[in-house]
Amino acid sequence: MGSGQRNPGFHLGRPLHDEWTQGFQFGSAILQFDATCDPWFLDYAKTKVQALMAPHLTHTGVHDHGFNNISTYGNLLRLIREDRVEASPGEIESYRLALKCSGAIQAARWTRIADGRGFIYSFNGPHSLFADTIRSLRSLAVGHQLGHVLLGEADRRISLLDRLLQHASVTADFSVYYGEGRDSYDVRGRVAHESIFNTNDGSYRCPSSQQGYSPFSTWTRGLAWIMCGYAEQLEFISSLCDGELEPYGGRPSIEAKLLRAAEATCDFYIDHTCQDGIPFWDTGAPGLSSLKNHFKKPSDPANDREPVDSSAAAIAAQGLWRMGNCLGKFARRKADGRRYRQAALTLARTLFDEPYLSTNPNHEGLILHSIYHRPRGWDTIPPGRKIPCGESSMWGDYHARELALLLLRAADGLPELRFYSVGN
Repeated sequence: MGSGQRNPGFHLGRPLHDEWTQGFQFGSAILQFDATCDPWFLDYAKTKVQALMAPHLTHTGVHDHGFNNISTYGNLLRLIREDRVEASPGEIESYRLALKCSGAIQAARWTRIADGRGFIYSFNGPHSLFADTIRSLRSLAVGHQLGHVLLGEADRRISLLDRLLQHASVTADFSVYYGEGRDSYDVRGRVAHESIFNTNDGSYRCPSSQQGYSPFSTWTRGLAWIMCGYAEQLEFISSLCDGELEPYGGRPSIEAKLLRAAEATCDFYIDHTCQDGIPFWDTGAPGLSSLKNHFKKPSDPANDREPVDSSAAAIAAQGLWRMGNCLGKFARRKADGRRYRQAALTLARTLFDEPYLSTNPNHEGLILHSIYHRPRGWDTIPPGRKIPCGESSMWGDYHARELALLLLRAADGLPELRFYSVGN
């Protein structure tokens, strides 16, 4: 890491919690190879994955397996299955084994709630459900696809698909709002970054937020994780046969719940961003009250009231594109599909141009004006400025590259980018 791009694993030389972006760092190199076929990026990524990523596979303390391990081991195996990369049988099996282990370790981080369902709890502890984790479900999906199960006490076989679907269901019910009077701030599509449960009896207690302004406003990167995560899970569910889904309620009910959450959050995002698709870091940030008609204007990362978050935009754009594709397959939903895809293209046009695309050769980042943790003050405020701006982040740059690959493949008529296209 160097100047211009945040490493959230350390702050002033002291560990914060975990290094949750290393997979994005090396995954970005894999995506760069995917786009350019430059072997340097592939060799660099494979060397770093072999040297540094193994501890992430058995990391029992985080909800980040889908971030770190699907972005690295998963992308490498995907490229092999696409005949883009040559690999020995031993190398292929090592990636398969890594992904099986990652999915099982993630699934083992489990809290059961009062109605018998459960969720993968965050690094805050068993009481804590994070919106972010919906995209980490990729690790369970791939583990299941590779035929793996989690073994519990007395050799009890625990289905990774079962836990994936339970977590997706609980998140849809408690992290996403639907405008049905749940509380005084129940707006359709709003997202609570964290949901708190009483671990003694499994009852839901309240919304919370680690990185947002308040439990009753929407931290936009959490919103984006929900949008992208549910859209991807809808794609994954569509790849499964009806028989696999029947024990868990069947395809219609499963897809209906996921689609409801995905649509609500995509609509909320569109309604609560600037004209060019870039959101502020939180929809309830206090400085927004002094910005007039900010949703009807292009974003201004140089404003002196509240920072925007380009990383949320990069993640959300991918969710919008995938949702557009999902809905576009149904005759009666084609117009909605076009609306989401157009919104994604608007975001892409903004992100891949100044002032968001970095053109400074001395800056190590790709997409500027990313925000990490506004409440804790972990983002640099440039001299003479009042708010953070000008930084890049590993997760923002990674998702911008993924977005670019999605659009490049669509333009070239190639198969869509799928995290689960790793074979059996």
